[in-house]
Order: sequence, then C-alpha cells, then structure tokens
Amino acid sequence: MTSTIEADESHYFTSNPPPKDLKANVTLAREFIGRHAGEGRRVVLVTSGGTTVPLEAQTVRYIDNFSAGTRGATSAEYFLANGYAVVFLHRQFSLLPYSRHYSHNTRSFLDFMKEEDGRVTVDEQHQEEMLRVLRQYMAVKREGRLLILSFVTITEYLWDLREVAKLMQPLGPRAMFYLAAAVSDFFVPPDRMVEHKIQSSEEFSSTSENNGKTPAARTEGRSLIIDLEPVPKFLKALVDGWAPEGMIVSFKLETDPSMLVKKAQYSMNKYGHHLVIGNLLMTRKWEVVFVSTTGEKWIRVPSNRRTKSFSGVEALVGAADLLRRKQAVSDHSVSQEHSIPRGEPAVEIESLIIPEIAEMHTKLVEEAVQRAS
Repeated sequence: MTSTIEADESHYFTSNPPPKDLKANVTLAREFIGRHAGEGRRVVLVTSGGTTVPLEAQTVRYIDNFSAGTRGATSAEYFLANGYAVVFLHRQFSLLPYSRHYSHNTRSFLDFMKEEDGRVTVDEQHQEEMLRVLRQYMAVKREGRLLILSFVTITEYLWDLREVAKLMQPLGPRAMFYLAAAVSDFFVPPDRMVEHKIQSSEEFSSTSENNGKTPAARTEGRSLIIDLEPVPKFLKALVDGWAPEGMIVSFKLETDPSMLVKKAQYSMNKYGHHLVIGNLLMTRKWEVVFVSTTGEKWIRVPSNRRTKSFSGVEALVGAADLLRRKQAVSDHSVSQEHSIPRGEPAVEIESLIIPEIAEMHTKLVEEAVQRAS
C-alpha cells in the first residue's frame, strides 16, 4: 500500500508542474518557520478555501466549490489568540483572518466609514468592534506570527502543502496541520487537458486528441462531457513522510446525518490522523464532532448563543449525534470544559474548537518529550 501511495505521489508531482510562485512561497515559509522554531513556538499550517479544477490549459472554465474559507480564516484567528504562529495557506481572494469581519458581508466595508472634515473615520456604532479587531491584527503583525500564502488550483495547493510540510519537519511534535481547505477529489491531468477554450458548439470544437488520449472535457453534440480522474490520496503521506511527528487535524463534511460519524471514523483509520472533525453542511456553524483514537466527542454552541446562518437548519442540530438522540442530552450539557466567551451573544464555534485542539496538542508534545527523555 505504501509503495502504491509513493508511486502515485511521484507520478503526480512529476506530471504536474509546480506553480510559478512556489519558490517565493518556500523562501517565505522557510524564514518564517525557522524563526519560530528557534523561539520554541508551535507552528500551525492552516489550509483554507476551495481548490479549482481547470478544464483548459489556458483556463476559462473550471470546476469550483462553495467554500469561502470561513472556517479556516476564523480558526487562524483563534490559533493566533492561543499563541501559535500561523502559516495561512488559502485560496486566493477567499477570506483572510481579521479582514474577514468586513469582507464577507452583505454590506460594503465602506458602509462602516464616513467623512468628517475631509478625513475618513469609522462610524460610531462600529468603532469599538473595529478597534478591537485592528488591535489584534496589529499585535500579530508586530510579532510576525502570521504568514499568508495563496493557491488557486488543486495542483498549486498540493505543491504548496507538500513543500511547507517538509519545512515543518524540524519542528517535530510542535508542528500542526489544520487541513480546513475544501480540496477537490478529482482533476484533469495535463496530458488530457485541451489547450484552448472549450467551444459550446461541436462544430467549432477541435476533434484532435491529446497524445492519443481523448480530452477530459469536450463537447459531443449538444452536451459537454467532463471525464475527471481521482486526485491521488496524499493525506496519509503527511503522516508517513512529509511531517511524521506533527499533529494532523483534517475535516469531513457531509450532508447525510447518518453518514457523518461513520465517514469521519473511516478517514481517521485510513489516514492515521490524530483528529478528524466531522461537520454537517446545514449545522457546521453550530456543532462539530471530534473523532479520534479516544472516541467521539461533540462540540456544540448552546442554542441561545448561536451565530446567524442563512444556510443553517437548526432542526438538524444533533441529528448526526446518535448517542444524544438516544439519551436526549440537552444542548447546555455539551462543551462545558471551556468557558463560553462573554460579551456579544453570538459565539463562533471555532472559539470552542481551537482551545480543545490546543489542549490535545499540548498532550502530544508532552508525550513526545517523555519518550525522548
């Protein structure tokens, strides 16, 4: 099995050229990781946003997903608040830590401002909140604890992930990988990708094949045919080769409540990660389930503290928690180990997730130290 994974990895990176900005990203990451390693600080690589699958070499059309990077950007802020240095590998133009408060809104960020005597000022009702966010951002910036890198395609993401993971090897157990990006399961290999824009009419389409292979995306009659190939599963490579001592947290998103825990358990067993966080599409802002070798644990925001969600369905909260359904456990009995933040009524679930993970990471580091001594 290991030899097959290694062969798939080698073939993928040999067949798919590195992104143009890879060298620049590696240079920035090397300096950032080395500096914080020297200071004895824990470093987490947070991946965020969705990956695209180009259908043409000169890309006009591509396959995408809905992810705006909310989970990753929000989690990065809480990792920083918990003392971590963060390499934030995100989909270009997706949400960023701190600026997310004003860039992913039904209102323009200009609505938070006004003009006074020829100067731009923040409207009174937003002063306190904006000042709080600005101070947090400036403190992190002064300490140099946030490095932002970007990708667009699935191939760019995998190249960046591999190279940054290798740079984090010397951190040993002080490294963490928080894989929140919505990564494509399928892609178009370069030898099956057409060079130019796919035509909407077969009359204008090129009938030539690529190196004797039928193009993966093509028009046939009035139909667009897209024949994708599975992306090799590299998640296990993080454990086995790229960063064998780092803590690895991955995510499993499902829409069927009956499948969530089962699929998360399957992923943990298959890839050997320390933690798989399962979440349902319709309740992901209010509850998640931690699946690890110690079992299953639900993290849930109490009903009176939940954030607003246009896509959320509160009736589905607890639908995937079979134990809760059997025992009729109250919302208020869940997530009591870490205090609920006070102040604004709404609580971001990441404020509960990250302290739990940091605690797990502390135990992992302590166990590694004991083994070494």
